[in-house]
Amino acid sequence: MTQQVNTAVNGKTVQTASWLPLVVILLAQIQMAFNVNAIPVSIGPIVEELGVPATSVGTALVFYALFVAAFVLLGAKLGKMFGDRLVFQVTALAHGGAMALMALSTSAATMNLAQALAGLAAAALVPTLVVLIAANYRERQQAQALGILAGTPAISGALAFFIAGLLGTLLSWRLSFGILSVLSLIVFVLSFRLQPIPRQPGVKIDFVGVVLAALAIMLISLGFNNLNAWGITVAKPAAPFDLLGLSPAPFMIIVGLVLVQAFFAWAHRRVEQKKTPLLALEVLDSRAERANIVALMVIGALGPAVNFLIPLYIQIVQNRSSLFTAVTVIPYTLAIATAAILIVRFFDRLTPRQIALIGFVVVSGGLTLLAVTINNEWSTPVVIFSLILVGLGEGALLTLLFNVMVSASPKELAGDVGALRGVANNLSTALGTAFAGVVAVGLLSAIVFSSLAQSSIPDSLKLQVDLDNVNFITNDQLETVLAETTATPAQIAEAVRINEEARLQALKDSFLILAGIALLALVPAMGLPHYAPGEIMPDGQPAEKRRRRK
Repeated sequence: MTQQVNTAVNGKTVQTASWLPLVVILLAQIQMAFNVNAIPVSIGPIVEELGVPATSVGTALVFYALFVAAFVLLGAKLGKMFGDRLVFQVTALAHGGAMALMALSTSAATMNLAQALAGLAAAALVPTLVVLIAANYRERQQAQALGILAGTPAISGALAFFIAGLLGTLLSWRLSFGILSVLSLIVFVLSFRLQPIPRQPGVKIDFVGVVLAALAIMLISLGFNNLNAWGITVAKPAAPFDLLGLSPAPFMIIVGLVLVQAFFAWAHRRVEQKKTPLLALEVLDSRAERANIVALMVIGALGPAVNFLIPLYIQIVQNRSSLFTAVTVIPYTLAIATAAILIVRFFDRLTPRQIALIGFVVVSGGLTLLAVTINNEWSTPVVIFSLILVGLGEGALLTLLFNVMVSASPKELAGDVGALRGVANNLSTALGTAFAGVVAVGLLSAIVFSSLAQSSIPDSLKLQVDLDNVNFITNDQLETVLAETTATPAQIAEAVRINEEARLQALKDSFLILAGIALLALVPAMGLPHYAPGEIMPDGQPAEKRRRRK
């Protein structure tokens, strides 16, 4: 599996391993990332065929990310118990099976179930990626492999937007997910070329930690995702229950945050008792590592938020096809991939802190330009340029923060690092998508109510429309709803005008809010290391591991 090359490092000949194992690992990463990106680009066709609200499609994505984030720590332990290659093989097939169910979905409930099952499979699959790279590659080749792995989701995004957009427009959105089922079989067959990893005897699962982590992540995600539907303060009719008239959503978030603290308190107690916690605390035991994970979650949330809002804008506001969406967004995803791969060239010139600060400023600038330039009359070049700016900053940050995370921990904690990365990526995906939906719909509702109050539409007509569940709909959908009321042609025209203006303003404001969040991320970015990656300190140890000296 290795080939000899005439390369010398410190007087020693270096063996270069075959890149085939990395190809297999990347195919599994593509399998998961393609699913995540195919969902938003398929919003239009799914809404039309299944007759569900656009935000329901986003909810399916939240379900996937929620289950990955909730159980990825457990997934890392399963890899140690049964062997990471075996877990990789089984979960790749399980994820493919979930994609087959997604392709056969007939309702929003079935989509949610399919994505939940896919999330459970991915929860065990994600940590194995870093472990398998560590087992198959060494030194510089390992660093290159990790860099490529960091950029793969963006490449997958470009493929997903093009393929899913093309299939959704010309044939059926279902084919996109059917392809992933076939890909899972290919991954399984090729996986036998990976280095076998023996199981670690004596590994025990911290079930209390599993319950605390899963409940915390689920409560935070579900609470945040349902702030708009259940109410931010006062409970709405859609809320499953109320607390003395108050919405359960904010309370779920608060309880979830308390459980996060309980999880770490329990982990510290396990360490004091000489027992293994669910997550090795060494991966978060420095200020720089904690700042790094916060920054990773912020940029991890901003990307999915943009990925949700842009298709919503193009397909609902602009009433364009999913194929047009794909063509428009591909430059954005390619910008992410390009920056993710090429940013390593700047590692010897700029410190992690400097790259992070520049990255977040570029992301904020791109989002601000996007908020200013989008309008009802399509202006592709300016919007694409704005998205490219966001993509360049996002890609650079993803690779940088991933490398800082890996280099700050010893190799024996690769599984824990992979699990922590999985929690951060998928929890931030769920929160980013949920945040985009909550903020956009909340702003839309507020703007619609304000506009209706100043319009000539009579109260009698307003009572015939469900204004408690304002959502993004096309003009055709609005006209269909109003056709079943007593609305006159003039009143319908007025309602369409309000709908057009409210949708656009809500999206502009949403992008501006995201730009502000990107600027707030400069605070954790200031906590990142201020030395060049790989810099050797006077004591002869890498700077990022100096604190680990015995």
